Amino acid sequence: MHAPLWVFGYGSLIWNPEFPVAERHIARLHDWQRSFCMWSIHHRGTVADPGLVLALDHAPGGHCDGVAFRVEPGQEAATLEALRERELISSAYLEQNLPVVLRDGRAVQTVAYVVDAAHVQYCGGLAIAEQARIIARAAGGRGPNRDYLFATASHLAELGIEDADLSWLAAEVRGL
Repeated sequence: MHAPLWVFGYGSLIWNPEFPVAERHIARLHDWQRSFCMWSIHHRGTVADPGLVLALDHAPGGHCDGVAFRVEPGQEAATLEALRERELISSAYLEQNLPVVLRDGRAVQTVAYVVDAAHVQYCGGLAIAEQARIIARAAGGRGPNRDYLFATASHLAELGIEDADLSWLAAEVRGL
């Protein structure tokens, strides 16, 4: 028997996990923040015109609220394989096992994908107005960058998860 596999979603995994979910809970990951700090050259941009995607950027003392998914029992290996194909497409993300606290107070260990700050696709520190301009124009294999932003922002709002930067970006990109 396999131990339960939990996955932490903070961006598109929230609204498009693409794996069988047994349960989901709002969860908090400490010392990391959700940020448009990774150039997207596959899914939401191209090499010639990169977009931006969310990543977990190390932020001691900070936190990221997202969703912890428990994978359907028996689907652990297939889920990890699919997640690695999706998330590790360019090696800009690192797969890590990180603890989160569920809203009900339980602590669980999750698989999470964090940005490799030494990777060429890392772009932490971009001004938020510049992020908006990039997101408004970029598109990649999974569609326009703005659709990724809008879907993530709306799903966070539906879950009652406040992210002021994403809310501002969504409004700004709509205006552009």
